[in-house]
Amino acid sequence: MVTTRRSFVDEREDIQKKAFTKWINNQLANSNSTPIVTDLFQDLRDGLILLRLLEILTQNEYKREIGKMRVHHIGNVNKVIAVLGEYGIKLLSISSNDIVDGNPKLTLALIWSIIQYWQGKDVLKSVVSNPQQTNVEKFLLGWCQQQTKGYKGVVIKDFTSSWQDGLAFNALIHKFRPDLFDYEDILQNAAARNLEHAFNIAKTIFKIDRYLDVEGSY
Repeated sequence: MVTTRRSFVDEREDIQKKAFTKWINNQLANSNSTPIVTDLFQDLRDGLILLRLLEILTQNEYKREIGKMRVHHIGNVNKVIAVLGEYGIKLLSISSNDIVDGNPKLTLALIWSIIQYWQGKDVLKSVVSNPQQTNVEKFLLGWCQQQTKGYKGVVIKDFTSSWQDGLAFNALIHKFRPDLFDYEDILQNAAARNLEHAFNIAKTIFKIDRYLDVEGSY
């Protein structure tokens, strides 16, 4: 039982690592930045890529420490944490030492906090008066539940297992563009086919970059 649980945690971590790496690289590529992340847990340790990412997202410039010593890396990551704090992003139990040490769990938590804020704020702005005081993850979960209410086979309880069969992705798309396909037609499909269907539509119709691999999503 412990082995199974450990395997699930490792698999989830691997999926998040791949998705977050693609997201960061996409932000960097769109701004013609040269650094590319190949190993998320190692490449972020000196704080330089994190600072460049924040510069792209905030449209501000931040001073960085160029030295190769640990104290320089700590200084850069402290700056990252300070900038996030200015935007109301609270990093509970995450310190600069954790990122500099390449802690997988806490590095993923840091990037997820950044993604939640900058990817979710546009949605929040359209429906709440003060998005900075809103718990983004809880809001997005509730929003997804509301938009997919009544869709057969869709029960969204989280941002992991609830999406593995591809139905939730397709239901969200169908909610806003029911002209694209008949939802009933995909109910008997395998998970991989449903995921591929949703990801292809998201890319071709909505120009949403793919951050998940089908084989790693179920």
